Amino acid sequence: MGALRDMAVAFRFLTRIPLPGVSHLPGSLSRAAKFFPLVGLVIALGAVGLRRVLAGHLAPAIVAVLILSYLVLITGGFHEDGLADTADGFGGAWKKEKILEIMRDSRIGSFGALAIALSLLARYTLLSTLRPDRFSTYIIAAHVLCRWTTLPLGFFMPPARAEGQGAGVAQRTSVLSLVFGTVIALVICVICYFLMHQALWLPWIAAWVAAIVATLLTALYYRSQIGGVTGDCFGATNQLTEIAIYLCAVWIP
Repeated sequence: MGALRDMAVAFRFLTRIPLPGVSHLPGSLSRAAKFFPLVGLVIALGAVGLRRVLAGHLAPAIVAVLILSYLVLITGGFHEDGLADTADGFGGAWKKEKILEIMRDSRIGSFGALAIALSLLARYTLLSTLRPDRFSTYIIAAHVLCRWTTLPLGFFMPPARAEGQGAGVAQRTSVLSLVFGTVIALVICVICYFLMHQALWLPWIAAWVAAIVATLLTALYYRSQIGGVTGDCFGATNQLTEIAIYLCAVWIP
């Protein structure tokens, strides 16, 4: 029952899927993080199904817009909001205290608006130009691994402030959760590899490399600027990792 509750908390936290009776108890979010890659799989399967329904009737650009709309709706723009707040904080100040103050402000500034616009533009462009035979592979990899990034960030990085959602995960993610969530992500990738009859491991290896590099680079930047992570930082890394994996999809010949 504990594992099922943690899974429900993960879905309740990351999506708008209605789960009545599920609430965040102290420590529940750090335990639920191990199921974040599974949440990413469910979200990605929805996108794969939507594309299969629409691809034969609409142009790729329109399909990409509708898939992006689905992704924003099912998550409530949760990760986009984190990206915007992070961009506002780091773009609008130099000192830690001021950066955190700006990030705490719910209003979106110029840097945040630009970050959301560029994120949507990048994802639209990459998804609309992605080869049809690679779509399922990379969108599953992207949404599983971008949510997996919470685990290493939560395990290795300290919280930048004592309160907030980030403080509930940063350095509260256990070794067991890190290993368990990583194994889930690996198993999903292996199963999808065989189900989709991919001829090479290269797409999955490229996706993992992109996720690890994005996590490492953003973690180093957060530590150098604010000494740790906030909840918004998790969302920003999520978005950047998703874009990086889509970029691999159109870059690899």
